[in-house]
Amino acid sequence: MLYESQEMRMRMEVGKQQPFERKSRRTTSRRSTITIVEEVDEEEERLEIVDLSGMSMESLPVNPSINLGAICKLDLSKNNLQSIPESITARLLNLVELDMHSNELKSIPNSIGCLSKLKVLNVSGNLLLSLPKTIENCRSLEELIANFNMLTHLPDTIGFELINLKKLCVNSNKLAYLPYSTSHLTNLRVLDARLNCLRSLPDDLENLINLEILNVSQNFQYLTNLPYSVGFLISLHELDVSYNKISELPDSIGCLKKLQKLSVEGNRLVSPPPDVVEKGINAVKQYLCEKINGLHDKSPKKQSWFGKLARCSTFNGPNIPRDHDGDGFDSPNRRSIDAIASPRFLVMLSPRRLLSPKTYFSK
Repeated sequence: MLYESQEMRMRMEVGKQQPFERKSRRTTSRRSTITIVEEVDEEEERLEIVDLSGMSMESLPVNPSINLGAICKLDLSKNNLQSIPESITARLLNLVELDMHSNELKSIPNSIGCLSKLKVLNVSGNLLLSLPKTIENCRSLEELIANFNMLTHLPDTIGFELINLKKLCVNSNKLAYLPYSTSHLTNLRVLDARLNCLRSLPDDLENLINLEILNVSQNFQYLTNLPYSVGFLISLHELDVSYNKISELPDSIGCLKKLQKLSVEGNRLVSPPPDVVEKGINAVKQYLCEKINGLHDKSPKKQSWFGKLARCSTFNGPNIPRDHDGDGFDSPNRRSIDAIASPRFLVMLSPRRLLSPKTYFSK
């Protein structure tokens, strides 16, 4: 449909249909398959699915007579493409899904930013060093898959613009960090950043209220700690931090009520100790909860912080026993506090959030 060569010449006929009627038809040649999906409304508009995968193409010859604006799905995967012409990308105005995995692309055209309807972009298995900043204009994007490249960074403001992103997969790259704006992807459900060179994660992860799967495993000697805010990911089901250099899990992980799978093997954990880890996820969560309540850690700094929260009546539970210490405030017995506030309260009142200079000077 898009390109003509000696091996691929196709003829497609479209018949008239009743308004709002849908029809699907497949046309097959020796080396390619094109599926035409016709959506005929009152103006008889037509959207097409074009599959040019696995054809060993090294370039895309342009046919000016083709209406690229009629394509909703384009599969260019498993070829030998080294570049995509800017002129082609800029004309794919109705494109919803673009698959370019397993090619030899060294860059993505800047005109990708013209694809305002794009929801799925797969560029895995290429030679990409970076993603164009214009990708932030693809505000309908829901899935960005860029595994097995050579990415050293992501666009700094990607999290401020791609507000509909639900899946971000960037495993097997050379990322040293995730941009601070990543923590603003409030619709994100899957974040896969394993097999990179991550030194740290963004501090304010608590904003990822819909995140269900977080995988930062196999960053090996680079990732040495997790931010305290990882324990405020209220929708988290799976957390994989295996094969890093983490010695201590944040106590806040004990607050993750929906957490069902926790992978920590390959680390030299001191807290929780190995004997607790061997007992499973429930034992780990209980240990960390008890540590929050001061049963395992009597840090004066932490006790002072929780004491201030208690005196401000931020803790849950109407039957918490209180004693009077003569300072004019009712203060609860800290050891009697179970589930010391919901994660939402801890998020709002964490010292990192309240006292961090970023909170006030980076906006």
